[in-house]
Amino acid sequence: MIRSMTAFARKDVQDGHGTLTCEIRTVNHRYLEPSFRVPEALRELENPFREELRKQLKRGKVDVSIRLQSAEASAPGFEINEDIAKAVNEAANHINRMLDNPAHINALDILRWPGVLSVPEQDYSPVREAALKLFKDTVEELSVVRAREGERLRPLFEDRLTHMSALVATVREGMPGLLKAQEEQLRERFQKAKVELDPERVAQEMVMLAQKSDVAEELDRLDAHISEVTDTLKRDEAIGRRLDFLMQELNREANTLSSKSIDACVTRAAVDLKVLIEQVREQVQNIE
Repeated sequence: MIRSMTAFARKDVQDGHGTLTCEIRTVNHRYLEPSFRVPEALRELENPFREELRKQLKRGKVDVSIRLQSAEASAPGFEINEDIAKAVNEAANHINRMLDNPAHINALDILRWPGVLSVPEQDYSPVREAALKLFKDTVEELSVVRAREGERLRPLFEDRLTHMSALVATVREGMPGLLKAQEEQLRERFQKAKVELDPERVAQEMVMLAQKSDVAEELDRLDAHISEVTDTLKRDEAIGRRLDFLMQELNREANTLSSKSIDACVTRAAVDLKVLIEQVREQVQNIE
């Protein structure tokens, strides 16, 4: 299956603590590289989040953003330790009575004293459970989107592979005629130079020409690589790296075909092959 590495998914859920929102964006990358922006209360969930990503994704740069918008009813209040506040006030008054020019102490001064004001600790266990489920659901939706986006590329791949096979077949069919035309041109050059046509010399020249222009192996390897790409596209696994390697091999054979060309038609076919290969390679960079 073809899976794109570019995708986006967003889900949210509401509970007694407020609204949880999870957004995940992915782009192409050589490896799986996640990064997280989560509230401090959910920071301990990063490792479970990473494990879930590894189950669903193989490659890609993944940006995860989780937001918690607290409900008004669940907003934390403040707790005042009245015993400490009274003790601080009494101590301040005691000191003031000892001073010639006492300073007035206000409520904010007392509240700033350590231990007077505190925020009650909240139980975030339900929120963490909801966040784990929300994250898992979002990753599953992301996987569906990546698969859908990837499958949209299948017609492009199949069309380019069909054209590649047709070009290889055209070159293969035309090679005998090209070699025969080269033999005739060789004979004409000998005749123009008024060189005696030694059958053995002509045979030697034709052998050298045939060896220099023999592209049968390149054509066979091109066919083999095209078939391998076709088979790879049917696999239900991460195929991006394999496809990238096959594109390099196809391009190598197309370059060799071009360097051995003895005719403009072969050169043109090699150039067209390289264009098609590059078109596929650009899309392969985004395949998981």
